[in-house]
Amino acid sequence: MDYAARTFAADGYHTTSVTSIVDGLGVGKGVFYWYFGSKDELLSAILVDALHTMRQAQREAIAGEHDPGRRIEQGIRASLRWLSENRHLYILMELARTEERFAPIIRQSEHQTVADALPHVSAGITAGLLRGEDPVVLTMAILGVTAHLARVLVLEQGEDPDRVAQAAIAFCRQGYVATEASALTRRIA
Repeated sequence: MDYAARTFAADGYHTTSVTSIVDGLGVGKGVFYWYFGSKDELLSAILVDALHTMRQAQREAIAGEHDPGRRIEQGIRASLRWLSENRHLYILMELARTEERFAPIIRQSEHQTVADALPHVSAGITAGLLRGEDPVVLTMAILGVTAHLARVLVLEQGEDPDRVAQAAIAFCRQGYVATEASALTRRIA
């Protein structure tokens, strides 16, 4: 599956044939069809596996952390690192988002991501670490900021994932409003 994922990402899903995959692996088409009914089925399996692997990296990153704010931060860092390290899979996820036959896999993963992050956001609200607003909205805001920065800065521009994570974390912590001290300094100057 890794060879196929890398080939799809490098050469394009639509232009890559089953023949080119099996030729690159040095196997016959029969081997391919033993495991997968079609190229679409292969990409679906790649996506499901990649999304599961990313969630596992997130879980490992937050394991043992008791502070919900730090769990959120570590989850953001783990996500961006994983996406950067697996750019070929990230490219396929973005393709899948635009293809109706694969979009349900991405939508299901997005719902699962909200469900995974929601307990940490709720715990942060309960602990007084996060604003006391609707936890679902806050969770979606955190995920939305992180996803957009990941797509533009990590995937498209190749920025350092740790630097992007720090920017996402800072924005999610502080929003777009300047702190009172810096706003006061600007008014005096």
